[in-house]
Amino acid sequence: MHQSASKTTRKEGQDYNPAQMPLIDIISEAFEIPQLIKTRRITALLPFDYHETDRRYPVLYLQDGQNLFDDYAPFGSWELRRQLARLTEKNLGNVIVVAIDHAEEERIAEFTPSQKTKLGVGDGKNYARFLAETLKPWIDLNYRTLPEAEHTGIGGSSMGGLISIYAVIQHPELYSRLMIFSPSLWVSPSLTRLFNKVTPGFSGRIYLYGGRKEGDELITLLNSFKNSLDRNPNRDFIEVELNISDYGEHNENAWGQEFPRALEWLYFKH
Repeated sequence: MHQSASKTTRKEGQDYNPAQMPLIDIISEAFEIPQLIKTRRITALLPFDYHETDRRYPVLYLQDGQNLFDDYAPFGSWELRRQLARLTEKNLGNVIVVAIDHAEEERIAEFTPSQKTKLGVGDGKNYARFLAETLKPWIDLNYRTLPEAEHTGIGGSSMGGLISIYAVIQHPELYSRLMIFSPSLWVSPSLTRLFNKVTPGFSGRIYLYGGRKEGDELITLLNSFKNSLDRNPNRDFIEVELNISDYGEHNENAWGQEFPRALEWLYFKH
């Protein structure tokens, strides 16, 4: 279901052009996930002029799609369409964002790694396989993407951040851009060591974010992750940016505010 770009004119004081808001393309309300025997809503946010050019675009896969752009999201929204429109003003919004809805009551299990964790053994490996074996090939076939790893990112917040790290551990050859906000590393602190151990050939950029109002444990774990990445055998090919906000809270508003900085650094920093 394609939604055309808005023709609304800019209001006084508005810091983005409504006509440059991304197009909403609902790929399916029930996209099949054979690895989990489930279905899910998958949505693509396309650059506002996608249908007017033959350009190919980098792709960012984001978890918890319900919270990314819906106006009436139950826990608030990242307001991604507005954030991307603001970036477009600076010629920095030319990315396809693929939003994957979470599994509602089964979200925690789906986003938990398939190894011993503080929440038990989850379905994370099969979810990561879905992204790698089913969703990414479909996206690359049906949209004008830049399919190579150097143009492919993955990210999310909280448990969505945790599963994004785990997905790269499972399939390091597919991704080179990680947007990790307030990850629930307490569930499986060993992931930071595992990342270095099983992805020695990973190269790319990793953006880490957390807020001090989320608690000391998160900040400690984020610093530990960054320090371990600084010791990665392939560290000469890995760039890490860690931003700790003094006022950041564990919510969609904080993550949405951080999104433009993260996207610009991950995809457009020279």
